[in-house]
Amino acid sequence: MEHELKPKLTPIILWIMIIGSGLVVANNYYNQPLLSLISKDFHVNESEVSNIAMLTQVGYAFGLLFIIPLGDLLKRKKLIVIDFFFIILSLLGMYFSPSVEWLFPLSFLIGFTSVIPQIFIPMASELSEPKKKAETVGMVMSGLLIGILLSRVLSGFIGEYLGWRAVYLIAAFVMFILWILISIFLPEIQPNYKGSYKGLMNSIIDLVKTEKELRLASFRGAAGFASFSAFWTTLVFHLEEAPFFASSDVAGSFGLIGAVGALSAAFVGRINKYLSTSKIIFYSIIIMLISWRFFFKFGFTYWGLIVGVILIDLGLQSMHVSNQTIIFNLNAKASNRVNTVYMTSYFIGGSLGTYFAANAWTKYQWNGVVFVGIFFVVLSLLSHLIFSKK
Repeated sequence: MEHELKPKLTPIILWIMIIGSGLVVANNYYNQPLLSLISKDFHVNESEVSNIAMLTQVGYAFGLLFIIPLGDLLKRKKLIVIDFFFIILSLLGMYFSPSVEWLFPLSFLIGFTSVIPQIFIPMASELSEPKKKAETVGMVMSGLLIGILLSRVLSGFIGEYLGWRAVYLIAAFVMFILWILISIFLPEIQPNYKGSYKGLMNSIIDLVKTEKELRLASFRGAAGFASFSAFWTTLVFHLEEAPFFASSDVAGSFGLIGAVGALSAAFVGRINKYLSTSKIIFYSIIIMLISWRFFFKFGFTYWGLIVGVILIDLGLQSMHVSNQTIIFNLNAKASNRVNTVYMTSYFIGGSLGTYFAANAWTKYQWNGVVFVGIFFVVLSLLSHLIFSKK
């Protein structure tokens, strides 16, 4: 009876999730091409302003840990609609910030609230037909990942010509429109968990203890995203130096190139027919390793950066979708909590990658960043080779 009452995943619902995931997650990445502009506006150094990107990722990790589990406890549409109010508030706060000190807590708040895509992904998996789960998750993930990459393009261009504050005003308006569409079209889904919030959080700890594959996917994803974040956070600083002397719009335009790799996420489910998930993950990590080879050897040329960007996005997103396909098959009734464990780890990894890369850039410039990126990819590879099922 419960299955019969479950809403169907219609094309309009799926597309709201795909587009919505991209637009919401973009809030977390607008700052990366803008760091140099913010640094100059408030007269602070690059290392300090990089904390904006790091705190956004830390905020996202906290949001994943404390908000996403509520998707199993509360009605999901109601949770999403309430959260949107705080997303809009935090974006407007960035626009009106009088000093750089205000940007740090507001960046954390943007990350903390912009976790809606991680409710959409398990929701799409839950509503889709069993045979189409991997493909559906891949489509929503593609929306999310293209949002991440195109956010850099948009913020880079808007920041360069209208100023960095305009990016956040426009983002707040976009969130308001999306808020209305979600209120009208998104179906309500009843919670899967009966109990208290404390019991819910304790059940997350139990999942970590009992699910070996969840622990492995979480570590593997965290290390991969740390490597990815190391590159994207420092790219704008690298392009400002010789031989490029490029502005923020050029740094942002690399997001268009990365979108080529991100689009591959939609096809991972189809490749699964010919290769095991474990092998797809292995080849994905190798692709990321090759990308850093390009960044090291040809990172002072545009063509070297372009090839590297395509490869690092292709590798990370293919691994990411494969990881999520694995974890969503572990416990259907705990899909939001399983995703909480994985994505919290993922963004803790991202914040660590950002932190270490920013410090490596300050001391050792591009070669330091490359070392950080390779280190985290190798961690991901070793964990996979040692602990994954063949």
